[in-house]
Amino acid sequence: MALDPADPRYARQRVLPGWGLDAQQRLAAAHVVVLGAGGLGSAVVPALVAAGVGRLTLVDHDRVEVTNLHRQTLHTPADVGRDKVASAADAAAALSAETTVLPVPHAFDARNADELLADADLVIDGTDDILTRYVADDAAARAGIPLVWGSAAKFSGQVGVSWDARGVSYRDLFPEPPADAGLSCEIDGILPTVCTVTGGLMAGEALKLLTGIGEPLLGRVVVFEALSGRTREIVYRRSADALASPATAAPEPAPAAEPAPAPVAGEVDAGTLSGELHSEAPPVLLDVREPWEADIATIPGSTLIPLGELDARTAELDPAASVVVYCHLGVRSEFAARSLARAGFASVRNLAGGIDAWSRTVDPSVVRY
Repeated sequence: MALDPADPRYARQRVLPGWGLDAQQRLAAAHVVVLGAGGLGSAVVPALVAAGVGRLTLVDHDRVEVTNLHRQTLHTPADVGRDKVASAADAAAALSAETTVLPVPHAFDARNADELLADADLVIDGTDDILTRYVADDAAARAGIPLVWGSAAKFSGQVGVSWDARGVSYRDLFPEPPADAGLSCEIDGILPTVCTVTGGLMAGEALKLLTGIGEPLLGRVVVFEALSGRTREIVYRRSADALASPATAAPEPAPAAEPAPAPVAGEVDAGTLSGELHSEAPPVLLDVREPWEADIATIPGSTLIPLGELDARTAELDPAASVVVYCHLGVRSEFAARSLARAGFASVRNLAGGIDAWSRTVDPSVVRY
């Protein structure tokens, strides 16, 4: 039985500004790959399932141990010795039998990364394994999808979002893996609530990215210190003279792997778009935001088709025309542009930074929200 976006269980989030039935439908159609069914996964998985994400792939090669139970609340004492993904899948089914959950009891590595992310909308790394994070970052870059990552140790947690297609990867923060593995829960300990807070923040970033609301943590890292109850933010960006990302290389080893697909949609910045709109052959502007957002601000001449209605209304657009898609910050429109390109549109691009970038760099009279 498929998830019903109109189910009363989602009523309290559907009334949120910018959410509504369309955002709930996007969650129901989404496929998220979650790496790690431990402490962070114990906060991430229930939050995504309860929120109405339609499909989860859970990847973890570990088994449940007694020492896990104080923080890995997906599991109970009866689960000790079981595969963590099997135990986590049972916990997810108890929350929502309609959610499709695929447990994968293997490590996530360069041999299976591309296959596991082949049709995913988002990947979440909750393994707290630094080498796995680099594999996930590179694979997410090849797939063109965002990576939400988090780590937790002792009394501190960190959360960030990497999205190479949007200009920031994990390697821009840490170009190479460190020489040591860092802190260990077994040796250094872990306050269980650090996992709860960190995992909750990770799930929140995932929901924002999937629904297109809010501002994701692109180029920013949130650090939570439990002993003081304080948070701080670290800002980073891609160096202008950075070398080409290793993500463009084929995974190792992968002799039988298919080559990474070519990009299916381009991107245009606000300044360039402004010039094109004043040319003799301006592109078609497609606004995929919600009507209430268009009431606040719009780019003149736009056609409004909310993202949740796009599949049903594609015939209203000319597939031979040059189309530029925009939303608030460029997240929903990225999904829409890829969808149109796959549907056979000859020229479709995403407006980088959305209408917010247009307001900041082209037309300050357009209201920011």
